[in-house]
Amino acid sequence: MGLTKQYLRYAASAVFGVIGSQKANVAFVTMRGGERGRFVAVAACEHVFIWDVRKAEKVLILKGNKHEVTYLCPSPDGIHVAVGYEDGAVRIFSLLNGESNVSFNGHKSAVTVIRYDTLGSRLVTGSKDTDVIVWDVINECGLYRLKGHKDAVTQALFLKDKNLLVTSSKDSFVKWWDLDTQHCFKTMLGHRSEVWGMALLNQESRLITGSADSELRAWDINYLEEGREAGEPKEKKGKSLLDDDDDDDEEEVVDESPEERILSCKKAGSLLREARDRVVSMTTDAKAKVLACHGSDTVLEVFSVLPEDEVERVMAKKLKRAKKKARDAQHAEDAPEPVVERNLANEIVRLTNIKASANIRWVDCLMCAGGELKIAMLLQNNTVETYSLKMTDKNPTGTKTSRLTLGGHRTDARTLAFSSDNIAILSASGDTVKVWNRSTLQVIRTMACEYALCSLFVPGDRQIILGTKCGKIQIFDLASGTLMETVDAHNGALWSLCLSPDQRGIVTGGTDKRVKFWEFELIMDKDAAQKRLTVKHMRTLQLDEDVLCVKYSPDQRLLAVSLLDCTVKVFYTDTLKFFLSLYGHKLPVLCLDISHDSALIATGSADRNVKIWGLDFGDCHRSMFAHDDSVMFLQFVPKTHLFFTAGKDKKIKQWDADKFEHIQTLEGHHREVWCLAISPNGDHIVSSSHDKSLRLWERTREPIILEEEREMEREAEFEEGMAKGDEPVVPGEIKDAEAAPAAKKTIETVKAAERVMEALELFRSESRKMEEHQIACQSAGKQLPPPKANPILVAFGNVSPSRYVLDVIKKVRSSELEVSLLVLPFPYIPDLLSLFNCYVQDGLEVELVCRCLFFLLRIHFGQISSNQMLLTVIDELRINTISKVREIRDVLGFNSAGLQFLQREVESKEEVMFFADATGLLKEKRRKRKKRERAILTIA
Repeated sequence: MGLTKQYLRYAASAVFGVIGSQKANVAFVTMRGGERGRFVAVAACEHVFIWDVRKAEKVLILKGNKHEVTYLCPSPDGIHVAVGYEDGAVRIFSLLNGESNVSFNGHKSAVTVIRYDTLGSRLVTGSKDTDVIVWDVINECGLYRLKGHKDAVTQALFLKDKNLLVTSSKDSFVKWWDLDTQHCFKTMLGHRSEVWGMALLNQESRLITGSADSELRAWDINYLEEGREAGEPKEKKGKSLLDDDDDDDEEEVVDESPEERILSCKKAGSLLREARDRVVSMTTDAKAKVLACHGSDTVLEVFSVLPEDEVERVMAKKLKRAKKKARDAQHAEDAPEPVVERNLANEIVRLTNIKASANIRWVDCLMCAGGELKIAMLLQNNTVETYSLKMTDKNPTGTKTSRLTLGGHRTDARTLAFSSDNIAILSASGDTVKVWNRSTLQVIRTMACEYALCSLFVPGDRQIILGTKCGKIQIFDLASGTLMETVDAHNGALWSLCLSPDQRGIVTGGTDKRVKFWEFELIMDKDAAQKRLTVKHMRTLQLDEDVLCVKYSPDQRLLAVSLLDCTVKVFYTDTLKFFLSLYGHKLPVLCLDISHDSALIATGSADRNVKIWGLDFGDCHRSMFAHDDSVMFLQFVPKTHLFFTAGKDKKIKQWDADKFEHIQTLEGHHREVWCLAISPNGDHIVSSSHDKSLRLWERTREPIILEEEREMEREAEFEEGMAKGDEPVVPGEIKDAEAAPAAKKTIETVKAAERVMEALELFRSESRKMEEHQIACQSAGKQLPPPKANPILVAFGNVSPSRYVLDVIKKVRSSELEVSLLVLPFPYIPDLLSLFNCYVQDGLEVELVCRCLFFLLRIHFGQISSNQMLLTVIDELRINTISKVREIRDVLGFNSAGLQFLQREVESKEEVMFFADATGLLKEKRRKRKKRERAILTIA
């Protein structure tokens, strides 16, 4: 067998250039030892960046795997952040070390909202798949899936004091859920279009909803007492609920059903926003004193929610004025008592409008000490801005406190280039050109430019040249960071420029159907004492179509030009005479490159194909379907016949031009890939995308085996198909019920079930081996040497087969345990139940065993109860489980009582109060101390 050609793998090295992704929100977080409002968390494609807004630097990166972040939510204790992803997964990261130990997998599509409850023990997630899932953070498992919405869920809020949940969706409904019974007890129908945001105000007695118009609707929530409700007849209740306002519009009708035994909800009024488009996001501070919302423009509207005592004071003043006015008008003592109606405008007042520097995408606010409101905005141009607002001022105005812009471009980077020493990376966008250090990924220079379409480093790496959309050549000096010269080169867009192999000049091509040749020249500058670089126009090649791409052959003998008529024309460089025409693409050729030996030319087109041609006769060696969308960029790896292509299908692919084989796919970008650049030594690749990120890829020493690569691609397709499948149906449960299991079947749950099955098979074989050994001993009448243990058991420290099964079950993730047991075929269940009995008797992992036992009994109840062989096992399990659980409960109760006793002892000795009481007393002490200090200052 001949030697196989070896390829080396390119692996993702870093993501940079992105400050905040559009898909996920921005949130204030608290870092250890840092002040409140100083750190913000924003998504950066599949990662989450924690920025210190004061220093404008990243302090922590929460690393994701593959899928884009779509939502993030800090925990109430400020130690964790829950992050939702495009594939429906949720991971909880620690802000202390940036690690993730808890993950949930239940949604089929992108997570759209995440909320913690007050204690941080439960998590609710909503998704584009229309489901709402409640998770137990402490036990790391899913509690239940709530079904009822018909479109993507936009908001979900826990109520603090009651076990209730309110959700909104793009289906225009707001639903109230009773989490004790896991059903929807109320649906509000008061919106004609999508509900995009919700907020609870006034100690959760008022709900504000934002829709696709300029109206913020307010709803009064009245919690009904169960005792009063029980004694009240249903007819009276229904009448009182419906007898609201006969003149209300049809849109203000609320579904007041007779089942409403928990709360009633009626419209209280509306707040009118200044913006006319839909609410993009709405948020409040932690105590709901401030309400902030915005549309898709640059203005954030901030409202203040007045406390009850202030509202009563305002109403008292209004009543006093009304009485005085009535007395003046009537001039009589028997004038009727005036009545001042209380409306929404008296309770929620517009505070101010804050204008950002670009369109706002997400916002978060935080109330700090001294009545200072801090606001963080994620803008649509890859920028984060923070504002400060003094609530104590009479007319508060927002003051910009920081702006994160240095770490990325405001628009997409459409061109990239490497310096000759492989150290510097050039990226240019619609308004700026940046030079980065490849090893540190820090910005070395940022310079303002026109809309750049192509770029290169001038030999020597001291200057850079850009080709712009308006047809100009711009030359920048890197040392000073200044624009040295702007040359009018073409009458239309300058799409391509290429350095000549002898490094003495460049060639440019534009939409004015011309190819122009330029030479570098040093001229004496009038203002400076030294010479500066410029380009001198030498000759022009006139063509019949717009020029899209130009490229020299490395031997400088030929020039390849791609035209708008879908052909590539090849000319002799010296005489500019026509040599070859390469035709065959059905759409224009957007990119091309010539191999280092001038033997091959590869072309990539908008028709999604890549063609490889011989440059000697112009024959097409092979046409390959390369991408699922337009091929945007193509470049050969230096000194090889391997080349990379980038496409609008978000992928970068490596190909072999000799064997016409696809070698590797680099996945990571979440939008169209515009361009890429390969370092002169071929060890690094940098790529740019519409997701605003620049990605660095590094050549490793790991060889690629093509068969394994194809197998990995098939596995990824299988896993993706499994993720889009139906959620597991528990036997005996209704398929379309309102509540369903939380988790979903994934490749991990299937593998976990397979591991449990393998452990049970090993347990069976070892049990049979021991039985045969005992029979052999009895027949021989003497003790024979024991059979040789299974190598797996020896490898795990000579554990018993039953203990090995328990170890395998313990290693299954808590969030995936139920679904893994659901996958297990029933023939394995009897052995598992027998083992559970042994574990409970020995007191091994009783909590875990009980959880598995109760789930298996629930899903296989019919088969277990009809099996006579299992009746004795179930009876033993019942007795053992009750006794062991009672023991554990007694131990927990004793420990809890002991801790309470110690708490009382410490409180009596130290004269302090623990926990919630201590916080309240501390605040009271501080308030009294301040009063005393104020009194002393006044006397002094």
